[in-house]
Amino acid sequence: MRNTLLYIATVLIWGSTWLAIEYQLGEVDIVVSVFYRFTIAAVIMWAYCRFAKVPMRFSMRNHGFIFVLALFNFSMNYTLLYYSQNYLTSAMTSIAFSTMLLMNIVNTRLFFGSRIAGRVYLGAFFGITGIIALFWDDLSASGVGSDSLIGLSLVISGALVASLGNMTSVRNSRAGMNVLAVNAWGMLYGALILATIVGFSDLQFTLSTKPSYLLSLAYLAVFGTVIAFATYYVLLNDIGPEKASYVIVLFPVVAVVLSSFFEGFSWTHNTFLGFALVLIGNAILLTPSSILKRLRVA
Repeated sequence: MRNTLLYIATVLIWGSTWLAIEYQLGEVDIVVSVFYRFTIAAVIMWAYCRFAKVPMRFSMRNHGFIFVLALFNFSMNYTLLYYSQNYLTSAMTSIAFSTMLLMNIVNTRLFFGSRIAGRVYLGAFFGITGIIALFWDDLSASGVGSDSLIGLSLVISGALVASLGNMTSVRNSRAGMNVLAVNAWGMLYGALILATIVGFSDLQFTLSTKPSYLLSLAYLAVFGTVIAFATYYVLLNDIGPEKASYVIVLFPVVAVVLSSFFEGFSWTHNTFLGFALVLIGNAILLTPSSILKRLRVA
């Protein structure tokens, strides 16, 4: 029951954050917006941990892994995803990001020695074919240098970085590190990484006063970062990265529905085909081989 509630919360929150990111783009530089997001999240996490008397001390070695987590999951991946939405709708970005599911399975094999089941190859085929179908219209019309290809490249890069962050989180959980304390330190490190980038570049710490920007920033910081990361990392710890990745199958559905209503996301034959193939591929990746065999017999 607890895992079911965690799944629902994570899917609904992360499925809606893609649309919220759209309201962060334009007036404030992307790196600065991501910095604000994780600064707010870090303050909330630290305040809660202090209130709940969560132990916050870690060895220098474990702090090193927390910093790696921050680099991958609390700074780099979101910067890449924000940039990608300059070129793609939130729906397209969320669907392409779901390729992280395959990356999680492969990386679990590389880092933890987990066996790669035969279904992974079939699921990967469906998923990759779906991504090609999804972006086929834009790529065939605009060519290699199109906005769609740039956006897709950024999303795939962000998914890879996020997957590496997931592997770091699994390592931290297996080392017995408290999820809340790790997130508090990680979000602080992430904010510091982003602040350093701004400090050593020509970027400026500006802030939009538009209600849409401020409200979306608050939603992304509180719900999309503090709450969603806590629920997802608990799932990672409880049931493992492969099963926890079921949320990646479901949150694009939420994102696509919202994008259709608020962004006027247009559906074509290739969009339907691509979306369906990606979902089927992800479902195959996560369905145990024993069940697939029974379905084939049936």
